[in-house]
Amino acid sequence: MSSLETALYPIEFKVNGENRTIRVRAAEILLFTLRDNLGLTGSKSGCNNGDCGTCTILVNGITMKSCLMLTVEAHGKHITTIEGLTNSLVQNAFAHNQAFQCGYCTPGFIVNCEGLRNVHPHADEETIRVWLESNICRCTSYEEIHNAVKDVFTPKKI
Repeated sequence: MSSLETALYPIEFKVNGENRTIRVRAAEILLFTLRDNLGLTGSKSGCNNGDCGTCTILVNGITMKSCLMLTVEAHGKHITTIEGLTNSLVQNAFAHNQAFQCGYCTPGFIVNCEGLRNVHPHADEETIRVWLESNICRCTSYEEIHNAVKDVFTPKKI
């Protein structure tokens, strides 16, 4: 066994509902594992210090910025990326409200809002506003994004 192989740690976790086993370096960031090792490129590398939110994922249903998490910390956890949220209520609201321009930040916002639904299923206007502060849209689509998220939490009139 080479010294490189002994420097790798076996990690078992569930990603988008699928059991995965990989070997990673101790210092490997989860964002790069998802993108480079697993081919899940929906989480983007923006700032790599937790400010922009383009790399947002769910860890056991809770919002997390994958650039701030080591892959070894994901051992035994359930990870959900944008690829695991096909046809979600939040995605549909973003499309309906045209809550995107370039689209770079969109996966992070959608996953973040799914996390909001998990933690605050009946979020009010103020909770939504504060929650959205953790993500940045450089194209300034904030009004459309806010409207999309508000639509998710507003009861529909029949």
